Amino acid sequence: MISFFTTIKKFSKKGEKTGWTYVEIPVDEAQKINPGNKRSFRVKGYLDEVKISQAALIPMGEGNFILPLNKELRKGTGKNEGDELNIRIETDKSEIEISPDLLECLADEPKALANFNKLAYHHRNYFSKWILSAKTFETKSKRIAMAVNAILNNKDYGQMIRDQKDKH
Repeated sequence: MISFFTTIKKFSKKGEKTGWTYVEIPVDEAQKINPGNKRSFRVKGYLDEVKISQAALIPMGEGNFILPLNKELRKGTGKNEGDELNIRIETDKSEIEISPDLLECLADEPKALANFNKLAYHHRNYFSKWILSAKTFETKSKRIAMAVNAILNNKDYGQMIRDQKDKH
């Protein structure tokens, strides 16, 4: 497990990451928990005293990674851009649960299920985590419908989200 203090940052303009709040994981720290790795991987641990699991570290070039901080994590820590955060993380090898409701709906659309199974592991996980994070039945239903439609049209999670932003 690594432990260090860092400052919360926010992208102003960075393509699909525009507006993201994140912390940077320097190459030397990332190499301590996943030596030789330059691809995205999952971590668990603590941000201050807030427990995290299955959080994605995303490569940003030159060996550095970022850990995106969603609204729920910012609310949990009570911190935002410019605040200091104590990070204690290690790799998380546990399997991500695929939403049973998503799988049930995909089973009704054989082409969508076949496309879903062709997606890279992390893209299947993005869809599932997004659906599982819904707080209401209505939101969950809407997300499942959006996901099945996107998957049916051979879109990955990122493409689906960008399409939704373009519509607004």
